[in-house]
Amino acid sequence: MKRQNWIICMFACSGVTLSAQTETDKQVFTLDHAIALAQEQSPEAQAARHTYRSAYWSYRSFRANYLPSVSLISNPYLNRQINKVTQPDGTELFIRQNQLSIDLGFQISQNLSLTGGNFFIQTSSQRMDELGTGSTAYSTQPISIGYSQSLFGYNYLKWDKRIEPVRFREAGKAYAETLELIASKTCELFYSLATAQTNLNIAAANYASADTLYRYARGRYNIGNITENEMLQLEVNKLNEETNLMQARIEVEDAMLTFRSFLGIREDVTIEVEPSDSLPSFEIPLDEALRQAYANSPDMDMYQRLRLESRSELASARASRGLKADLYLQFGLSQTSDKFKESYRDPLDQQYVSLSIAIPILDWGRGKGKVRVAKSQVELVETQVAQGMTDFELNVRKMVRQFNLQGRQVQVAAKTDRTAQKRYEVALRLYLLGKSTILDLNAATTEKDSARRNYMTAMQTYWTLYYGLRSMTQYDFEHDRPLWHNLPTEL
Repeated sequence: MKRQNWIICMFACSGVTLSAQTETDKQVFTLDHAIALAQEQSPEAQAARHTYRSAYWSYRSFRANYLPSVSLISNPYLNRQINKVTQPDGTELFIRQNQLSIDLGFQISQNLSLTGGNFFIQTSSQRMDELGTGSTAYSTQPISIGYSQSLFGYNYLKWDKRIEPVRFREAGKAYAETLELIASKTCELFYSLATAQTNLNIAAANYASADTLYRYARGRYNIGNITENEMLQLEVNKLNEETNLMQARIEVEDAMLTFRSFLGIREDVTIEVEPSDSLPSFEIPLDEALRQAYANSPDMDMYQRLRLESRSELASARASRGLKADLYLQFGLSQTSDKFKESYRDPLDQQYVSLSIAIPILDWGRGKGKVRVAKSQVELVETQVAQGMTDFELNVRKMVRQFNLQGRQVQVAAKTDRTAQKRYEVALRLYLLGKSTILDLNAATTEKDSARRNYMTAMQTYWTLYYGLRSMTQYDFEHDRPLWHNLPTEL
């Protein structure tokens, strides 16, 4: 009996001995630590930041179209060549010209989104030097006011004002969604490594147990207490567990390399994960999840943007089909003189009005075809959006239902794990006392290992669903706050 108790103590301590072994160059990660690191430096997070940064500067560029622009304009030139010049009597002569022109203009312009036109104010001056004769002339425009407008054309300023804010809001929500998807993927890889580590611990403990049982069985076989078949069965168990131990080490290495690559860790370090048994204790109401999903998901903004873009294409097709007219107005003051100061005295008023009209008479149905295609695209987008919103709601419903059930499944898996561990300890004790067979011990070992793996899988599924649901709804139900409102305006 003392020998049997000593052997039982060996089994109880074998796992502690293995787990106490440490490596010098090792990083230990909790789930929260791994998620924070992945959202900060993983390649996927960096790609998401670049995408959001691009969207931010595109939005800044769009907004600049509706702000006044200030320009300094100059077009100096030197003309020393023989040109054909029309004379006052209508004849043309080839005359050598030797001129230097220097000009400078200052212009303020403003786009008008309501009409799609452009309003501008400018001032300019020009100096012309005849290098051959040494004469100089000045031409100035102290002030000039103008306006250009396409009367029946496509007003891109109006449509951009509708589309671009939606696009930027979609980009911000998509960035927040990507961060939550990264967290979900981190959970998956975290628990894949945790499962591999668990399998290694199980394999190591099982190998130690099988080796001890085999050595113990040889002693019992020598005195005739067990059959040769039972001793051979224990030897086969030992060899199988040794194979499982080597395979488990390979799986840990593979899972660690995958996890390290995803986190963006370039150093050749050993990573170990420490799963937590604590879970957030709450359920998500379906109606609240749907409400937050419709309010915060980037999919809703994407559908709105697709609708606006299809209608914009239709407006463009209609504008290009019919009457085209461009209006240009300019009013101001101007004067010329051979002296710079004199060119600003008693300026003369000037007006310039231009109206260009183009009426398509025969285009062989080209314009009509473009409009029909644009209308079909609008209807197609409406159909796709309706189907997409239906699928989106079904996915939210499905994930909420799975998440609310998964918490209970984790509790059941944890209880099963504890019960299977106790059953294994009882089965081992009974076998050492000679009150059960090796088959009963093998069955208890298999159930213990399976229960532990199932618990790790249940935890992995829970956290993957947790962050997956956060990505779909863009809402933190645990702390009751949206996830995308506090995004940085610039990265």
